[in-house]
Amino acid sequence: MKKNLVVLTGAGISAESGLKTFRDTDGLWEGFNVYDVATPEAWQRNPALVQDFYNQRRKQVLEAQPNAAHKALAELEKYFNVQIITQNIDDLHERAGSSNVTHLHGVITRSQSDINPELTYPITGWEIKEGEYCELGSQLRPHVVWFGEAVPMIEIAASICSKADVFMLIGTSLAVYPAAGLIDFVPKTTIKYIIDPKIPEVGRYKNIVKIEKAATSGVAEVVEALTTT
Repeated sequence: MKKNLVVLTGAGISAESGLKTFRDTDGLWEGFNVYDVATPEAWQRNPALVQDFYNQRRKQVLEAQPNAAHKALAELEKYFNVQIITQNIDDLHERAGSSNVTHLHGVITRSQSDINPELTYPITGWEIKEGEYCELGSQLRPHVVWFGEAVPMIEIAASICSKADVFMLIGTSLAVYPAAGLIDFVPKTTIKYIIDPKIPEVGRYKNIVKIEKAATSGVAEVVEALTTT
């Protein structure tokens, strides 16, 4: 049987495909304060602004292409039972060929009901228009988990992490909770590869291998180690 390889990815892996994501240091995303475009309060206050913001981000996602790191993770399915958990709202893992992707914060290429987040729909093209409604008669919004909203997939993700034989953390600062706490569910005996140009604080964890590189080169290094030993 193939071993379970669990991968937690963050903004760093998508950055090399040209997608910008806000950083906690300045709280800005494409020049916008995240609390003006990524909270339920922002949606209530100015839905047109929020909708347009995500329409533009969706257009960027659709124009972006999976990079070598995304593709290498997909190739690892030849050797492992690969489960990807991503904090990213793009669909680059799927387009690279990964079969098992859990989106913690939703996926921007789908819409959802404004009153029932379990009602989600594919989006034709790159924009959600005013007057597009769910089956309950409510305006459609991006299928994205905003600040202050529950993260419905977190328990499933924690269960996946608890079964990891090998764990990879790619391009995340471990600053956004509850996603940052997922590493706590990985068995202590499991080897944990941390790939990032700036390695987050992981001093209290066991069996850590730090690779201080960008996602594409760092993942290539880990893939070689995993497939040649």
